Amino acid sequence: MKFALAAAAILAASAVQAQAHVTAEPREAAAGATQEVRFRVGHGCHDTAATTALRVEMPPGLASARPQPKPGWTLAIAHRPDGTAGAITWTGSLPGDQFDDFAVLVRLPATEGPIYFPAVQTCGAEEERWTDIPAAGAGAPSHPAPSLRLGPAAPDGGHHH
Repeated sequence: MKFALAAAAILAASAVQAQAHVTAEPREAAAGATQEVRFRVGHGCHDTAATTALRVEMPPGLASARPQPKPGWTLAIAHRPDGTAGAITWTGSLPGDQFDDFAVLVRLPATEGPIYFPAVQTCGAEEERWTDIPAAGAGAPSHPAPSLRLGPAAPDGGHHH
């Protein structure tokens, strides 16, 4: 019986992971810190189509966002009027049965709480929009935006020595 319950829990957890095509890692960071955030594309659109682009919207309140270039991918940054990055797009090819991470170095807002990075995964002519932001009291959205929970600021301001 214990084995069956454990197996059911593992299957339920893997089903949730399978639905989330684009996620943010780490899941938590210190408010006000400079943090590398990796956006993971877990698989292609509808599991099999190759990912040909990933566009990630930068939430308001970031002091800076600097993307990491990826060999074989083209990088485009759409700037806001204040000069900060508003959206970052990588264009290339990632086979549907593979995964990859797309990194951005960000200066996080000083306010605690969740921040969201709406993402659009393009697979040729198809798009998967991971842009849903959960509403208070509602169930989990079907296409959740990658998110990061900001906790208390680090005593040293988040800088690593």
